Amino acid sequence: MRNKKKHHYGDSSVHYLSIYLSIYLSVCLSVCLSISVCSLSISLSIYLSISVCLYLSIYLSIYLSIYLSIYLSITVCSYLSIYLFIYLTQSVHIYLSIYLSIYLFIYLTQSVHIYLSIYLSIYLFIYLTQSVHIYLSIYLSIYLSIYLFIYLTQSVHIYLSIYLFIYLTQSVHIYLSIYLSQFRTSDTFQHTFAHLSLPPSLSLSLSLSLSYSLSPPLPLSLPLSPPSLSHSHNNDT
Repeated sequence: MRNKKKHHYGDSSVHYLSIYLSIYLSVCLSVCLSISVCSLSISLSIYLSISVCLYLSIYLSIYLSIYLSIYLSITVCSYLSIYLFIYLTQSVHIYLSIYLSIYLFIYLTQSVHIYLSIYLSIYLFIYLTQSVHIYLSIYLSIYLSIYLFIYLTQSVHIYLSIYLFIYLTQSVHIYLSIYLSQFRTSDTFQHTFAHLSLPPSLSLSLSLSLSYSLSPPLPLSLPLSPPSLSHSHNNDT
């Protein structure tokens, strides 16, 4: 009886130890994965902010160059037209000066309209592409961080459950084989086991588990029902 109590206490302590180890491993893995996902999201945000700063600097340089070129062209054209108008009015060819001034005014207004339309189209295109890239980068970073966190937590839970299931089934087979091997030699166990009528599936599973846990390299040789126990029971009666 003392040996039985010690064996029962040992089984319960091993069971509690396995539960504690599984909880500890799951907590450690979840903490490590959350830290890695946070670091990945921080690195993505830093990288995207650097790229956005670069794009903004390029955009400002292009914008200033286009603006200065248009402004200088308009001022130069206006000064030239005014100068030609004054010079031609002072000369004898008054009609020619008026004609040229009107022609230059129309031409310059058309060219200014063309430049403004080109500038507005380029500006809208650059602005829209940059805003689309920024929104896409933010969306992709958030989506990737959430997807990686969910996928990693699910995979960790699945691997832990499979590992714990395999480990617990092996330990249960080992403890059951030790328990049956200890109690198989006693007469009381033989009498009680002889009166039991086990179904073939249960006896087959017990024989397979015993053969797998005790002697895995040997072939299975246990029958579906224990004839030795029934034979010993007949001899005793």
